[in-house]
Amino acid sequence: MSGQGPPLQGNEAQLLAGRLLVRNGIWNVLGLGVPLVVALFAIPRLIEGLGTDRFGLLTIVWAVIGYFGLFDLGLGRALTKLVAERLGRGHTEELPRLVWTALGLIAVLGVVAAALVAALAPWLIGHVLNVSPGLEQEAGPALEILALTLPVVMLSAGFIGVLEAHQRFVLINAVRIPLGVFTFLGPLIAVQYTPSIVAATAALAAARLAACLANLRQCLRVMPTLRLAVPFDRELVGPLLSFGGWLTVSNVVGPLMVYFDRFLIGALLTMSAVAYYATPYEVLTRFWVLPTAVAGVLYPALATASAADDPRLVRLFGRGVNALLLVMLPPLALIVLFAPEGLTLWLGTDFAAKSTAVVRWLAVGVFINSLARVPHALLQGVGRPDLTAKLHLLELPPYAAALWLLVHQFGIVGAAAAWTARIALDTGLLFWLAGRVVPTVRSDVRRALLLTSGGTLVIPLLSITHGLATKGSWAALLFAVATWLAYRQVRAAGWLPSAGAVPENLG
Repeated sequence: MSGQGPPLQGNEAQLLAGRLLVRNGIWNVLGLGVPLVVALFAIPRLIEGLGTDRFGLLTIVWAVIGYFGLFDLGLGRALTKLVAERLGRGHTEELPRLVWTALGLIAVLGVVAAALVAALAPWLIGHVLNVSPGLEQEAGPALEILALTLPVVMLSAGFIGVLEAHQRFVLINAVRIPLGVFTFLGPLIAVQYTPSIVAATAALAAARLAACLANLRQCLRVMPTLRLAVPFDRELVGPLLSFGGWLTVSNVVGPLMVYFDRFLIGALLTMSAVAYYATPYEVLTRFWVLPTAVAGVLYPALATASAADDPRLVRLFGRGVNALLLVMLPPLALIVLFAPEGLTLWLGTDFAAKSTAVVRWLAVGVFINSLARVPHALLQGVGRPDLTAKLHLLELPPYAAALWLLVHQFGIVGAAAAWTARIALDTGLLFWLAGRVVPTVRSDVRRALLLTSGGTLVIPLLSITHGLATKGSWAALLFAVATWLAYRQVRAAGWLPSAGAVPENLG
């Protein structure tokens, strides 16, 4: 990378300060982790109150909201990148025009997305999803409510992009935490009055609208200049769409590969099968709390460092990989060990019988994908979103074919196996691309690939362990090894001060 701006000074330099990044990471973990705790409490009660068919449809509603939160031509992510670059260079006078132009484009796209979902709803219900006859009358109004929600969901992504560029993760999570909690408690409250999926969807819609307004208020607080009347700037449309265009491919194709499995299961099998698959999937992917938190903090920091040619970019990459390896392997290994016992206690023997193998396959994929967040953030932070987009385009056809064949042959277990295989390929290629684009991180890339491969082999081996005593011994060993390695990593990074020493800045 060649220098693109002067060294960071003053307030801009604080955007890469180690204490700020650690604090932001902690807030991101809370913002994504608190809803996980609520989900563990709410999901069994939602299944009981809605029934497996209605709950399967609710998981699809969650998926559509999550998918269209990214369906903004990459403009939310582009805002983070472009605002962070201008902050890194000190060009703050350009920000109001940039932000309002991007938000105007996002608003238009939100209306288009709403019209698209509303138009496709009858076809999805009648020809794609295997919705039972008694549920069809509820599914139509639920999808119409969902369509009306999409513009505010997409605008929220734009507001969050602005806040991320300013490293204001405390404000982001002041909204994210209650929204995440209400994503599960809202439908649960609605179920107390009626088992209709329409009421559950309406509760989700109300929460999203409130969150959008709250995020707007936070943006105005961080950037008071946004209160000024700023005209739409056509000259900024090109740069926004140029960077956001490739992000759009990732934002459309990436989540499509994430959520396509449950739609295919609903089409080829039953809505009950969707519930048996999506329930462990929803919980296991919540373990992406830490990777998502780390990547969310790294992305604007890497973009700022890249704009100023700051050498801390390499350190941020290496330490992000190290932290995720140490933190993600032990809990996912424990899930594989105790999958049947945990499912039985949580959801009963029926779910345990049908979902144990799914849990174990998905746990491997979640571990591998956790590490992919770091090279993904690096490639986008240094301005190469085209590489991640092209990678997703290449992966989609073989993944769709493998998913179709394996679901036909092995049901929901086949879906989990296809998903994990695609994740493994994606992660390996992302690390390889990161080493090609930023040669200085190649040593970290090689080490990460080696350790990821080792962890990927260890996790499945635990699935053949039987007996609570043997499993307990393995769990104790995993905890001891992870604690020792974490201590060594913290000492090597200089985060634990020795007597009379000042700890190294984490940035």
